[in-house]
Amino acid sequence: MEPRDILFSIVMVISSFTLTFRWLTIYHEADPVLILSAMILIGALASLLISIELRLKRMEQMMDEQVRGLRINVRGLEESIDRKLESYTRLLNETVNDLARRIYR
Repeated sequence: MEPRDILFSIVMVISSFTLTFRWLTIYHEADPVLILSAMILIGALASLLISIELRLKRMEQMMDEQVRGLRINVRGLEESIDRKLESYTRLLNETVNDLARRIYR
């Protein structure tokens, strides 16, 4: 969580207080419970947004770890396939050379 996220959350709560207070004082019906509930609502929304951001960062880290693991596995598989292909190619070349020698005799 970054400091700017906390700052934005504080700004959201203060602006909800100001907006609700000003809006209700226009009609001369300033209700402290309504103002407090608006502040709690905006505070909960801010914390929800921060929570979503933290979850997304954790998911991104997990995906990065999985990608790294896959890369390592693919490299190992690649090397294994290369060794097997090299062995089969060598065997095939020896067989072809052996057949070519037999044909020319």
